[in-house]
Formats: sequence, C-alpha cells, structure tokens
Amino acid sequence: MTLLQALRGPLGLSGPRFGCGQEACGSCYVTLDGEPRASCTLPVEAAAGRAVGTVEGLGRPEAPHPLQSAFLAEQAGQCGYCLSGILVSAAALLARNPAPDEAAVRAALEPHLCRCGAHNRMIRAVLRAARVMRGEMAA
Repeated sequence: MTLLQALRGPLGLSGPRFGCGQEACGSCYVTLDGEPRASCTLPVEAAAGRAVGTVEGLGRPEAPHPLQSAFLAEQAGQCGYCLSGILVSAAALLARNPAPDEAAVRAALEPHLCRCGAHNRMIRAVLRAARVMRGEMAA
C-alpha cells in the first residue's frame, strides 16, 4: 500500500490526490518530516514514525493558513486538482525560507503540473503569503 492509498483510504484524507502515479504531476504531494514528497509511490511503511503533513493540516475554515487566504485573494486556483500538493510544497518552502524570491518559489513549485495555467497567480499568492507571514502586509 502506498502512503497516498493509506491517506485517502483508511485515514479518509481527500486532500492528496492521485494524478499520474509516477511522481510526475505533484497532485499527491505531502510533507514527510517537513519536506515535500510524492505519496503516490512511497510505501506506507516508509512513513512509519515520521511526521506526515497534508493540506488538511494547513488551516481551518475559521482560521485559514495565510497561503490559503493568499490563493483566494490572488484567484490562484481554477479546477483545484493540483492545489493541495502546491499548497503543501509552498508551506514547506515558507517554513524553511520565510522570505523567498520569485525564483525560489518557482523552483519549489516546479514539480507540480497545473493544466489551468494559473502558475503566475500561484507565484504571486506564495509571495503574498510570505509578506503576510512576515507582518509586512495585512491578510
């Protein structure tokens, strides 16, 4: 069983999605000990004893994560299929680099395939969330 199958099946988490099954699209990304990882090919045993993070852990409806608010403000999602993996990767980036430049954001999101063409809005949203998290602007 893969980590993605365990998350979506017995654990009932629908955020990580099955896309390609070959680590090529990013829709299944989660964090494993804070680092973005594809969960579609990772054996569930490889996650034993490690911290697994999904988009469900980013925020709550009454208190969204700054990334979630910024993605809404920038209208950075269309169909939403790729967004859970992108948000997880963006959150991992901001955790290790609270002031990324555009090149760093592009590099962090590079593994993610978005067919809607919202890439530039996603980049703006991540940069906006970083500014909010640093207290440079209001949410």
